[in-house]
Amino acid sequence: MNRTLTYSRTGASPEKVIAKYSTLVIRIAHHLVARLPPNIQVEDLVQAGMIGLLEAQQKYDPSKGASFKTYAGIRIRGSMLDDIRKGDWVPRSVHRNNRQISEMIAYLAGELSREPNDKEIAEHLGMSLDQYHSALNDINAGRLIGMEDLGVSEDAFVIDSHREENLPFQEVVDESFKVHLAKAITTLPARDALVLSLYYDEELNLKEIGVIIGVSESRVCQIQNQAMQRLQTKLSTWSK
Repeated sequence: MNRTLTYSRTGASPEKVIAKYSTLVIRIAHHLVARLPPNIQVEDLVQAGMIGLLEAQQKYDPSKGASFKTYAGIRIRGSMLDDIRKGDWVPRSVHRNNRQISEMIAYLAGELSREPNDKEIAEHLGMSLDQYHSALNDINAGRLIGMEDLGVSEDAFVIDSHREENLPFQEVVDESFKVHLAKAITTLPARDALVLSLYYDEELNLKEIGVIIGVSESRVCQIQNQAMQRLQTKLSTWSK
């Protein structure tokens, strides 16, 4: 891909864009690195994010309706994720555990006619609670926690020139996914839904969420991992 950076549609030089939005890049990098293995450094994410910011400057079209900050935020995070995905650091055991846990959640939900709790899931998988939470943590890091992990790319929520030719069909698909996602979230246990809302909508970190709901930071992480796994299970047949 050509990454030549020039004066863009934003009407500002790259230097001015970096000066104004570098704090956005840093915030997104710190928000993302908390979900990733320790071998991934925040400095590397910031570097990739700066490239995403400058690419956003070149491609941004104000006539599409989204603010530059919104558009840039998605491009920045996407650039970071693309950089991470260049390395295949997710072991096969993580993919296997992801599949087994999702299948068990779906099975128990059918058997119990309610959402199973973590103790029930761990017991039926033959794991201790600590082993189960550790597996969820590995899965959580492996999936990078994003909308694309639930069945749709983050770019689906911002109009891109590359997608314009298929826009009528894509708009239907995107809207259908958002409806299914919203419905799935309403079926989550109340605390799971609250944690996801505080993390993704309010952009609070795990420590801040813990203070709000009265649990430890590690417990918030466990709740978030469990909530994401439930959503993945609920949305697994969305496009089938």
